[in-house]
Amino acid sequence: MFIASEHTVCRTFISGSTTRQQQLSSARGSICRYSTESSINGCTALLYRNHGDPSQVVQLESMELPSVGAKSVLVKLLAAPINPSDINMIQGSYAILPDLPAVGGNEGVGQILEVGSQVKALRPGDWVIPRDAGLGTWRTAAVLAENDVISLPNDIPLFSAATLGVNPCTAFRMLSDFEELKPGDTVIQNAANSGVGQAVIQIAAARGIQTINVVRDRPDLTQLIDRLKAMGASHVIKEETLRRHEMKELFKTCPRPKLALNGVGGKSATELLRHLQVGGSMVTYGGMAKQPVTVPVSALIFKNVKVKGFWVTQWKRTHSQDDEGALRGMLDELCSLIRQGKLTAPACSEVGLQDFRKALDTAMQPFTSAKQVLVL
Repeated sequence: MFIASEHTVCRTFISGSTTRQQQLSSARGSICRYSTESSINGCTALLYRNHGDPSQVVQLESMELPSVGAKSVLVKLLAAPINPSDINMIQGSYAILPDLPAVGGNEGVGQILEVGSQVKALRPGDWVIPRDAGLGTWRTAAVLAENDVISLPNDIPLFSAATLGVNPCTAFRMLSDFEELKPGDTVIQNAANSGVGQAVIQIAAARGIQTINVVRDRPDLTQLIDRLKAMGASHVIKEETLRRHEMKELFKTCPRPKLALNGVGGKSATELLRHLQVGGSMVTYGGMAKQPVTVPVSALIFKNVKVKGFWVTQWKRTHSQDDEGALRGMLDELCSLIRQGKLTAPACSEVGLQDFRKALDTAMQPFTSAKQVLVL
């Protein structure tokens, strides 16, 4: 990550009321402007110099950019979401932490403005997303190594591209790598309204896989159930239902799940385990309850369940040397689903960079219905 001394740069923010079509037009217009002129030499970024409360430590600052080297690219960032992992990284509680000072943001989409003389796989106009976490996407522009990013088609919606690299990839891999799921099989998951949960629903539906989706009770529960079912959810139930007789009735209409996906932990995870079929797997990818996963001895002995974990960042690093075939294949398949209308981005609220404090505060609230996306 490149952090340089402060340098004043004038930028025009895309306001929160700008339409997606205007965003794309603005992005494509700037490629014509910058690709025929000298490199821009600075950017505006959300920077933190210490770990702590994001509302206290994150600051909007100007930064210098280095010149575009032979194997680097100049990227104009277009949109970047605020994810829980971004918050945890700023707080200092995430598994990997960048050197400080650091630019926030692990996910987002940008457009190539210029390429170095030895860059072969990218060209001006390409859309790109980070290959790995810690790149620092909450900024208006960046000079990055060619290998730091991977291209995406620019004919998909902006917010779908901006939110593709983490949650849909996590959902895709968990549905692909742990159990051999066939049409008609069932998956059960908690945190079903999360970004991962929504992607699981849609990818599973596209594969003919049924989903039992567990959500917390809330004032707008009926609307949430309707929204998840419109995405393709087979069943949507409250946490409390996991412990009730209604589950027996539910399993008269669908087979017990081969796979359970746990993004919560605590009692919720234990209840998911109880409903797995013999030999099934529970995969933990998050711990929103901040409580340990407790596995009943009976589940291990009598049902031979498998308990595993998944972190998409580690998956990407493990597969970084395979000529990008696995990552490229996954992104191509996800983009195909997007084009077919079978995979949509979660509900998003677009926010200008200058309104970052409000966006951070909203992103940290419980029952947040829309992902905060910084439009750059």
